[in-house]
Amino acid sequence: MRKTCALTGHRKLSPHFSVNALHDKLEEMIQGGCDRFLCGMAQGFDLCALACLVSLRQKYKITLVACVPYRGQERGFSQEGRREYVRLLEQCDEVHILQEKYEAGCLLARNRYMADRADVLLAYCERESGGTAYTVRYAQKHGVPVEFLE
Repeated sequence: MRKTCALTGHRKLSPHFSVNALHDKLEEMIQGGCDRFLCGMAQGFDLCALACLVSLRQKYKITLVACVPYRGQERGFSQEGRREYVRLLEQCDEVHILQEKYEAGCLLARNRYMADRADVLLAYCERESGGTAYTVRYAQKHGVPVEFLE
């Protein structure tokens, strides 16, 4: 039976954010039964987590799903950021583009889409406001367990 994990976290990572801790937490979740990961493809936590998962694929059979909020999401990224986005998107098994163009609220709609399809949510949440906090509250309200990256 598949167990799906949705990822949510801040675009700006704090100075004490640890990629190694994220990698270890994702590996722990895989060992705990998660074999399908939903990624919102935002800069910061999302792409960092996806890069870790691509690396973990060398060791585990996992499915990576890109949940792109709107076509062309990467246009606002730096040139380097766009290259990394494309590289990681190409590693995904499935790509779901949820809207053709940006509209107010489409990022939150993407977050709800992922939470609604998840058995567990992995969150890197250091603030009580913003999209990540919204997604954590949404998941909790809808009975989706939330694990936090410390």
